[in-house]
Amino acid sequence: MSGPLHIVCPHCDAVNRVAAERLGDQPVCGNCSKALFTGAPTDVSSERFNKHISRNDIPVLVDFWAAWCGPCKMMAPSYAQAAQRLEPRVRLLKVDTEASQDLAARFGIRSIPTLALFGGGRELARQPGAMDVGNIVAWTQQAMARA
Repeated sequence: MSGPLHIVCPHCDAVNRVAAERLGDQPVCGNCSKALFTGAPTDVSSERFNKHISRNDIPVLVDFWAAWCGPCKMMAPSYAQAAQRLEPRVRLLKVDTEASQDLAARFGIRSIPTLALFGGGRELARQPGAMDVGNIVAWTQQAMARA
């Protein structure tokens, strides 16, 4: 990555321009002054999802999950740890498929948890089933290398 990148703020959804070489320098949002990378996944609604997928110039990893899903609950701490390892190269989002049924239908989510990697506004890879932090990170890096 070189040159300025568009990064969507996980707090206020403002689109920020950040020099690629400055991603690791803890950049803050020009609108709300909060950190652009928190080391934690961002819960998003359908409206917020679309902006993050279409406007981020870095890959976006999405965990499609539901509160009633046992494997989803088991994977949640690993997904949070993966955010610490993958940011700022990847934005991690969480989509509650019960609250955002339109997204579950739009992307044909048949089982949860399901991870989907997006880049340039389109889905690049998908992996159903719970994974530990090492597998989440490895799968994401491999999918990014193939894309």
